[in-house]
Amino acid sequence: MTRRPGRAAGSGGGTSAGSGPPYFDPYDTLPELAPLRTALTNADWTAVQAYFSTLDSAEKISFASGIVADTPGVEDMLRKAVAEHPAAPLPRTLLAHRYVGIGWDIRTGALADSVSREQFDRFHDWLGQAEQILIDVCAEQPAYAPAWTVRLLTARGLELDQAEVRRRYDRLSAHRPHHYPAQQQLLQQLCPKWGGSWETAHDFARGAASASPDGSHSGALVALAHLEHVADLEPMAASAYLRGVPVRDDLRFAARVSVLHRDYRPGFHGIGAHSAFALAFSLGGHFEDALLHFGALGDRADASVWSYVPDPSTAFLKYRKSATATI
Repeated sequence: MTRRPGRAAGSGGGTSAGSGPPYFDPYDTLPELAPLRTALTNADWTAVQAYFSTLDSAEKISFASGIVADTPGVEDMLRKAVAEHPAAPLPRTLLAHRYVGIGWDIRTGALADSVSREQFDRFHDWLGQAEQILIDVCAEQPAYAPAWTVRLLTARGLELDQAEVRRRYDRLSAHRPHHYPAQQQLLQQLCPKWGGSWETAHDFARGAASASPDGSHSGALVALAHLEHVADLEPMAASAYLRGVPVRDDLRFAARVSVLHRDYRPGFHGIGAHSAFALAFSLGGHFEDALLHFGALGDRADASVWSYVPDPSTAFLKYRKSATATI
């Protein structure tokens, strides 16, 4: 990485970490999602549509789409919205994303050998329905990043090969070259558990961090790649891996050009990005480095990131305490 990282931001991090237990629910960590929760609770498509119209980036739309996908029962409202607005990309993308969520709930996060044939069949059926919707959306709206992002999820679930996943990502990145939600999905695909390799995963993460604009979220991919890698190691090897100077310096550079850069603006992905750095630095014992990220988080945390460790709440409190002790 050769890009000059720039000055660390005052708004991207701090040294005044929170004092209470962490809260993980995105509706708590991001109060600006409150209107979306009300709209979904009321099954009010007009309000849902109005909320999405206020979002000023494709990254935020993809994030909010994930919130919809995790909301049980909204598929009935979304089917009606698709019927009423058959040419609009948003309701179709949200419905497809919800179908993916239903499918993954059926499959669960268990290892493949612990998932029954019936579960796999139902899982693939839901993802197949989502894929059919998204094929049309992407054909009609090739620059619509949220739909392509969900197609990276369906590709992984349907066990399509690496070349097809790359093709989809390349189609998306031709229009949105630094779309962080899609980069997160591709990073998962590049890990060995989905047919990739650690070399490929780390190369992609570092390349994305270097190529992205200063202050983007893409640098957090470096931390996520290291967290994925360490989860695949035995405890002693994992500790040695993250304590190593090369990994520490890798994380430091990625943090400086992303969440600690003066141009950084948190958006919806800020909590996840800072959580990734806070956890990766902490697991490596680099608590002075972790402190800035805990300062940015306060009492907020990202559930998916902290699920890399057992008992996320206890781990968050333990590592935050160690970080604040370095002051």
